Amino acid sequence: MSNQILMFISQIFNGLKIGSVYSLVALGYTMVYGIIRLINFAHGDFIMVGSYVMMLVIPMIIAAGLPAWLAVVPAVIMCVAVGVIVEKAAYKPVRERGNSMTALITAIAMSLLLENGSQAVFGADYKTMPTIFHLRNVSLGELSIPGDTLLTIVLGVLIMVGLQLYVTYTKRGRAMRAVSEDKEAAVLMGIKVNSTITLTFAIGSGLAGVAALMYCAAYPQVSPMMGAMLGLKAFVAAVLGGIGSIPGAMIGGLAIGLIESLTKAYIGTITAGVITSAFSDAIVFGILIVVLLVKPSGIMGKNEGEKV
Repeated sequence: MSNQILMFISQIFNGLKIGSVYSLVALGYTMVYGIIRLINFAHGDFIMVGSYVMMLVIPMIIAAGLPAWLAVVPAVIMCVAVGVIVEKAAYKPVRERGNSMTALITAIAMSLLLENGSQAVFGADYKTMPTIFHLRNVSLGELSIPGDTLLTIVLGVLIMVGLQLYVTYTKRGRAMRAVSEDKEAAVLMGIKVNSTITLTFAIGSGLAGVAALMYCAAYPQVSPMMGAMLGLKAFVAAVLGGIGSIPGAMIGGLAIGLIESLTKAYIGTITAGVITSAFSDAIVFGILIVVLLVKPSGIMGKNEGEKV
């Protein structure tokens, strides 16, 4: 097998790895948007919160003789707590008395609050995350694939499938879909709308905690601004796949990850690596513009006529 083919396959797996992280974050975006039509721009910062929790907890877990990945449990709990508090303290009052513009401004304000708050507590510098996984590489002929890459891809797919089954077949999941379709009708059917919205935020925030585990396993650095670009790219993934669609979020995340990985590998080679990262980011956001112009509903989204 030639070196070019090996490089291409390696970049595909790298793209699927980071794409799985984007997918998990996009799932949080798409769930919240599907219920209350709000783009929760603070969602990427929930990953930052989970990452700092893991950074602080992993040394204690290792000292207790337990595997480092168990730090995901307190990370998920903290992300759920932060998500629910943000929803109750900020989004719920705005949802009841404001409009879509005030809700959007509130989401941006909460993102800035979390970023600057963590910077005040932990400082602005990058901090190194302890090693989370000790997995062997998997050899496929001449190709060697890191174990954490395969784990990230498999975990992302399993979570997406589980979430789709939950929303489709459980009572709580059906309540979420009912609230998404028509809040007033859901109230008449006896569904507690506020509780359903809170549960949606809790699930989406918990997914951010899992995404923090996967992201930090691949890129073991933590900073207050780490969730900003990650959240924006996941938002592009959600729009590309069709925001409001769970399978669409997964497809969009994997697509963005593949595009980013291949762009860095091949366009970076052409440009001698000088503008690799910036150019790949430009392509990602260029995709957002094209999607909004050509098919605003995304790959798996539905065109919704506005009621007048």
